[in-house]
Amino acid sequence: MKVQSMKQLLLIIVACVIFGSCHRENEQEHIPTIALVVKTVNHPFFVDMEQGARKAAESLGVRLVVQGAERELDVEKQMQIIENLIETKVSALCVAPSGSKEIVPAILKANRAGIPVVVLDTRVDEPTLRSAGGSIATFIGSDNFEGGRLAGEYIAEKLQGRGSVAILEGIPGHETGDSRLRGFRSVIEKFKGITIVSSQTANWERDQGYNVFQNILQSHPRVQALFACNDLMALGAVEAVAAAKKTGKIVVVGFDALTDAKEAIRNDRMAASVIQYPSEMGRLGVESAMKILNGEAVPQYTPVKIGLVTRESLLAEESQNNSTP
Repeated sequence: MKVQSMKQLLLIIVACVIFGSCHRENEQEHIPTIALVVKTVNHPFFVDMEQGARKAAESLGVRLVVQGAERELDVEKQMQIIENLIETKVSALCVAPSGSKEIVPAILKANRAGIPVVVLDTRVDEPTLRSAGGSIATFIGSDNFEGGRLAGEYIAEKLQGRGSVAILEGIPGHETGDSRLRGFRSVIEKFKGITIVSSQTANWERDQGYNVFQNILQSHPRVQALFACNDLMALGAVEAVAAAKKTGKIVVVGFDALTDAKEAIRNDRMAASVIQYPSEMGRLGVESAMKILNGEAVPQYTPVKIGLVTRESLLAEESQNNSTP
């Protein structure tokens, strides 16, 4: 009798274990998987974006998969990543496009698979998307035109409306860099005393920023200011300025306010950088994806704040932090 009771008890325990395991598996199956696809996993900007996304995913209790190419220029790799994620049937996609037009075929595949697409940081080319019959759920990002305009106003003020300016552009045809460039030029063109002596691409990369600006300095030794469409190019240019023994003599303004750029600004090697908030983009991206999956409405465009970091603003921020008990 005791043996039979023991057998019954064991059967009950085994059944409970199996039921509990199946229950947990069912629960896991119902947890949404949100994919964040960045331009590159090696850029501090997208590392910050990932951190913001991970905090939001943890808070919401969803799975987050983060992937990106090694190089920001690798549009084809990003397309492959997105296609693979669609095959695995992720619940939603948050994408920072490497190419505004090139991303459209991947968006169409997501549309056909019923996977909502949240676009971050860089806008998709609207005419291309519309003519292809595709759609996105929402765009979350900074106003890059406004950022370029802020950089232009700062440089114009520093030069007092007169001088020679150079530009390091991003990838040609890339919406992010093009918008920054247009914003910058919209201000500089108002000043007849300011001349843009050179405007060349350095493809978002630090080593190219160094090489291209070194060549510009040789061709235009009297250049007084530089606007670089991102901080990596600006930091490369700063090294070229130092090599030419002109540190402090050329106003260098970047974009993104990376940690290294802030340090260069503190040390008077750079003058300023336009600040974005990529961690906020990542957070809003995941939160918006979840709202969409829950059937909630989201705005077509969610702007993320933008500003200008200078040595004065950094010192003021540090002073405020030190005085806070």
